[in-house]
Amino acid sequence: MRAAIDTSSLLMLVRYYLPFEKNDKLRKLIEKKLNSGELIIIDKVHEEAKYQSKGIILKELDFLNEKSKHIKTSSILPDAKFISQLENQLCYGAQKNRLTPVEFEVAKNKFLDTADAKLIIYCDKEKNAMIDKPILVTEESRSENDSKLFKKLPEICDLLSIEHCNLPTLLKTHFGIKLSDYLE
Repeated sequence: MRAAIDTSSLLMLVRYYLPFEKNDKLRKLIEKKLNSGELIIIDKVHEEAKYQSKGIILKELDFLNEKSKHIKTSSILPDAKFISQLENQLCYGAQKNRLTPVEFEVAKNKFLDTADAKLIIYCDKEKNAMIDKPILVTEESRSENDSKLFKKLPEICDLLSIEHCNLPTLLKTHFGIKLSDYLE
């Protein structure tokens, strides 16, 4: 199992777990999972992390700065099927209808360059692997907010049949750790 983690999950880890860890055990576990390839960081997530809460993620998890551990997103490109799904299933019709075709195209291209889109495309391409299918880790909820054009990660994952979970589920169920062993 490989876990492709988003920025919100890394921020949750840093804010709500690491302050209460015992002897850097959780931090070392995360580093070990990154080094083994069980935890995936794409370069767009690393880029986003620089600007989240004054860079706290990269300060606390400095091993994430090792660029050789990042999946390069320049080669993660959407295929025609994904573009069609993005234009029809993965956006909110009411929001799309408020835009001109040119405005929608600009918004779509902007979205395709985000960490969320790159994570989705990566997991979508890898979901049919015979072994070691990726799971997308996010703290996003399913509920709509801010009149955004594109649906949120959990809803997109469901529509594309991409396995997903939140950070507590990743740690407990997929990594098989008992949090009380890692936290005070």
